[in-house]
Parts: sequence; C-alpha cells; structure tokens
Amino acid sequence: MFSHIVLNALFVLSVVVIWFMLGYQFILCVAGWLYSHRADRERRQLAQTPLALPRVSVLIPAHNEGIVLDATLAAMAALEYPAGQLEIIVINDASTDSTGAIADRWAQTNDRIRVVHLTAAERAGGKSAALNHGMRHACHEAIAIYDADNTPAPDAVLQLARQLAAHPNLGAVIGTFRTANRQKNLLTRLINIEGLSYQWIVQAGRWMLMQVCTLPGTNLLIRRALLEQMGGWDESALTEDAELSIQIYEAGYKIKYVPYAVTWEQEPEKLSTWFRQRSRWARGNNYLVAKHIRRVLAIRPKRLGFELLYTLALYYVFFAAIVLSDVLFIGCALGLVRVPVPGPFAEVWVLALALFVVEVTLALSREDGEDSLPNILLTVFAYFTYCQLWIPVVLKGLYDDYVLRKARVWVKTERFAVAPKVTK
Repeated sequence: MFSHIVLNALFVLSVVVIWFMLGYQFILCVAGWLYSHRADRERRQLAQTPLALPRVSVLIPAHNEGIVLDATLAAMAALEYPAGQLEIIVINDASTDSTGAIADRWAQTNDRIRVVHLTAAERAGGKSAALNHGMRHACHEAIAIYDADNTPAPDAVLQLARQLAAHPNLGAVIGTFRTANRQKNLLTRLINIEGLSYQWIVQAGRWMLMQVCTLPGTNLLIRRALLEQMGGWDESALTEDAELSIQIYEAGYKIKYVPYAVTWEQEPEKLSTWFRQRSRWARGNNYLVAKHIRRVLAIRPKRLGFELLYTLALYYVFFAAIVLSDVLFIGCALGLVRVPVPGPFAEVWVLALALFVVEVTLALSREDGEDSLPNILLTVFAYFTYCQLWIPVVLKGLYDDYVLRKARVWVKTERFAVAPKVTK
C-alpha cells in the first residue's frame, strides 16, 4: 500500500475544487429558478406591448437531412409571424438524399420558404460555412438559426423577436431546446435531464446574475448588422455558437435567454452517436481556448472574461478533479494506495450527491412533469454513470487536437426517424 503527502494534498484539492464548482452551480440554480418567475411576468408584459417587430430570415442548414426535414418544414410553415415579415431559407448543402426534393416541394406550396442549392463543388462542408452561404441570400434584418431536425413551437420566433425589438442592447436572443425523442431509451432520457439542467441552471442562472449567456446551435435570433460586423461565422470553429458568443459581448451587446421560446430537437439515440457529437464539442472548446486564452483576463466586459474562465474550469479543472478523485477512490478500494486525511469525507461525498440531485430536480421542476420520481432516480444514476462519460469525451478531444493534431472536420449528428412534438 502506498501513501504520500502529495496524494493527500491532491485528494483534498480535488474535494475543494468539486465543492467549489457544485457551490457555484447551486447559486446559478437558485438564480435560474428566480429568473423563471421573472420571465413569466415579462412574457405577459411583452404580449401587451406594441412593438415594431424585425423582419426575420430563418436559416436552416441541411446536408442529407431527408429523414427529418419534412417534419421540420411543417413546423416552420406553422410559425406565427406577421405576414411578409418572415422568410425561411433552407441551405441544401449538396445533399445526396431527398433533402433537396423535400425542400423544393415545400417551397412550391409555401411562399415563405426558399431553397438555396449548393452544388458538390460549392459544398460548405460544415454548418458555419453553410450559414455564411445562407446569409448572403437572406433579405431581412434579423437572422434566426434552426437545425434541420428542429420543430419549433408556433410562437418560438415571435417570442424571440419581441425581445430583440424591446431591448436594443441585445445582440442576440436564445430560446429553450427540448428533447423530442426523450422517451426513446435510457440515453435520450439522460440527455433530456442534462439539457434541461444546463439551460435552467447555467443559461438562466448566468443571465439572472450577470446578464451573460452563450449561444446554443439552434433556436436563436441575432441582429444581421452585428453578424455582418463580426464577419459572419468562423468556418474553422466546430462550435460556432461559442465563438460567436464571445464576439457579441466584445462588440458591446448581450445575449438573453428566453425560456418560453421553445423548439423540439432530436438527440442521439446511440452511445456512439452521442460520443462523436460530444467529442466535436470538446474539440470546439479546445479551439476556443487556444484562440482566446491570451486575452481572457483582459477581455471586456469583465463578466465575459469570468465566464470564459468558467468554461475552461468546467472542461479542464473540474474534469481533472473528477478523474483524480475517481483514481484515488479505485486505488483505495483495491488497497493500492492509502489517503489517511482526517475528516468526514464519506459524508462530504454523500452531501455532494445530494446537492447534485437537488440542483437538477429544481431545474427540472420548471418544466411540467419533468421533476418526476423516475427522473429523480435517473439523476442519481447519472451521477455515477452518464456524468463519468465526459471523462473519455474530453480525453478524446485533447488527444485528437494536441497529440494526433487531427484536422477539424465538421461531422453531422446522425438522425433517426421520429415524430417530433410540436407544442406551445
């Protein structure tokens, strides 16, 4: 059995870091819960306020999305928005399936819908490049982004546009994404819990405390003039949303979370699909860090710099603490190492689990029926299983970027034939 003062120090450090992160998350959780009530009041107020709504161009990048595009365009056709002020542009990125034919059929029967066909020679090869193509064809002063598997609620774009019209200091507004296929299997149920927790804790909490949010990849509305000022989307970024978020705050604007602007999206139903998607996210974060780390402490406003540091901590510091604590736990269980640090550490771990469950349950309570007993039990299960899956994800991203130095290539998420729920 091996014991050393360094192991003791590392063990205590991991406990401190994990509890610091959990404590910060709890503060955000309470703030997000409070914001939900404020948002409900604001929604009612804006519905009664006369506003000059912006004209909106909805961009839908699509490469081989035939399996989901019909349902998506049905939802787009049902969007509630003043006549003549909304256009929907499908960017058919050199698809080889039925994507182009489906988009053309909808364009022939709905004068809001247009299709931009890219040839094989023009193929964007990534979401950012496809969006830049689409923006060149857009006619309106606000740009909405939806992924090709999304079925937004009829009032989703309207709710986002009201915010943009009411608040000139907003550069962009974002809504809530829900898991359309959450009842499919265990994985989709866990993803549903993760997604709701992230939005009601991180997005809502940060907006309430610091008026800071980061763009998701879908269900967002951004001022076109601002987008053009920033040069459009960074085509080298695998997580174009995070990259754009930093630029918006640097330009002096804010991003607001609007929880009642809802879209339903399809999530991975296979662990292999989930792993590829999340590895792309991890590599996108690596790119973001490498591009901005030198000026993170000098970035303005300061809260943006703080949140960038928080992002770094979430991916790396918290990740390292979890890995270290897991290794020490397994080593002690196998009798390979001994960490004779005095203290009620068993109780500390139980309290950490309890705090995690309380935070997630509070977040889930903001959506009807989601704070059910099965979901609470799944949250406990996720603490020991699903959360641990981020360890190989982050390791894979670091290995690909800094050991293999792989080229950053956009890989679209596999789609499945489902019937997404469209609701207000």
